[in-house]
Amino acid sequence: KNNEDGKVVGWIKRLLMNPLGLILVVAAFVIEVLIVDPRPYELYAMTWHGFFLGLIAFFFGFCFVLSGEGFWKMLLRWRWLFLFLAFAQFSLRLVLYPMAPSYLLAVESVWWILSVFAFGYKYLNHPSKTLDYLSKAAYPVYILHMTFLYLASAIIFRLDIPVSLQFILVLLFTGGGCFAIYELLIRRVNFIRPLFGLKMNDGSKGALMKRVLN
Repeated sequence: KNNEDGKVVGWIKRLLMNPLGLILVVAAFVIEVLIVDPRPYELYAMTWHGFFLGLIAFFFGFCFVLSGEGFWKMLLRWRWLFLFLAFAQFSLRLVLYPMAPSYLLAVESVWWILSVFAFGYKYLNHPSKTLDYLSKAAYPVYILHMTFLYLASAIIFRLDIPVSLQFILVLLFTGGGCFAIYELLIRRVNFIRPLFGLKMNDGSKGALMKRVLN
């Protein structure tokens, strides 16, 4: 990062400006699956699969940001292809391969992520009150979400209702609980804000400093 004109950074930028460069990204996730052999693929918490999956995702996420505008313009140009590949592979899995091998799930996951990046870059790449609010809420919600997810699971999974409805209720409970705590507590109580990665309001910081000095 401190040598953005160097050969390595230049090579990364040239690679990720081309959609064919994404083959390397897909290959990394497929190789992880073939080596670790996670069963099931979705189980990543407290597993080696989760560790290596997170490591690869972090590394390529850093490379994407480092690549700058060239990478994002490439995503924008090919966004419909990524979305088509994601939907096509999901549909085939749904109809033909209910128990698809993990390496196919890894490939499909990459298409979905690239699609979200591409359409997010197109439609969310401008300042707005909503985006500003969600950006500030992102870290607090990230910290809180597992608590509400486990609580929702403990309550809702015991109910004798269809699994699809359980899934929707868990999502609503988790998301609603996180944003409720953020909006009603974290965002409004200034001494709590730093604990969740938020700056204290200027007025409160001044008052706190004054009390300390007195």
